[in-house]
Amino acid sequence: MVLLDLIRAAIKEDMPNGDITTESLALGPRHGRAKLLAKQDLILSGNVAFEQTVHSLDPGAKLKWHFEEGDKVLKMQILCTIQGDLIQLLKAERVGLNFLMHLSGISTFTNKFVTIVHPFGTKILDTRKTLPGYRDLEKRAVVHGGALNHRMNLSTAILVKDNHIAVLGGIEAAVKRIRAHTHLPIEVEARTLAEVKECVDLQVDRILLDNMNNDLLEKSVKIIPPGIATEASGNMTLERVQSVAQVGVHYISVGALTHSAPSADISLDFDWRTINEI
Repeated sequence: MVLLDLIRAAIKEDMPNGDITTESLALGPRHGRAKLLAKQDLILSGNVAFEQTVHSLDPGAKLKWHFEEGDKVLKMQILCTIQGDLIQLLKAERVGLNFLMHLSGISTFTNKFVTIVHPFGTKILDTRKTLPGYRDLEKRAVVHGGALNHRMNLSTAILVKDNHIAVLGGIEAAVKRIRAHTHLPIEVEARTLAEVKECVDLQVDRILLDNMNNDLLEKSVKIIPPGIATEASGNMTLERVQSVAQVGVHYISVGALTHSAPSADISLDFDWRTINEI
């Protein structure tokens, strides 16, 4: 979904018949300054979504960002200074903050995983467990947090999962059928040591070690040759991810990056006095 379409839908959702509180005050334009304030340490993401939300209601508003997406921001630092019609900013406030807080929450949460596994050379990946319509934004937030994107969608990479294997009657049959129709790299999900060995024999490009305990992960990594990439997935938490990285997998995919990240705490503070240019 195009970002502007998403913003328009969000504003329509929040104001299906206008902002009756603000409009009942019967005020004309009130030009002033506002600031975005970090209420916690965070990794910033969502600048573009916030800015375009503001401009959708006040095209003449001026925003001065003091940090770029992907930057680390400390508690009580000012993210952005805004000059414009504060009446319109009142209407844009919640939608804009929803974008900014949600996406900064993802990048901040992601960075915690990235920091833990960094000493082991393991890379953190996201998944397709994203809010419908928000995938581009959420996956960009993951990158701002220092991780990598897995496949963007079903059209961008081949991943043979358990249901594909079941419908074809086995890993070998599924891989051979795919190879008969494409030369794209193939990743295959494996849940047992026997399935790992089968993937190795088939010389697939990457093996997704799904829902394995650490002992089984270690045994799997030992029999996978250097030319095949390894990815661990399933039940990956901040408490567990270090021990998984120590096993020696190349990648760890974490669905929680996008489906369970807490929102970052950010406030929008208004100054209603008339001001000069920023």
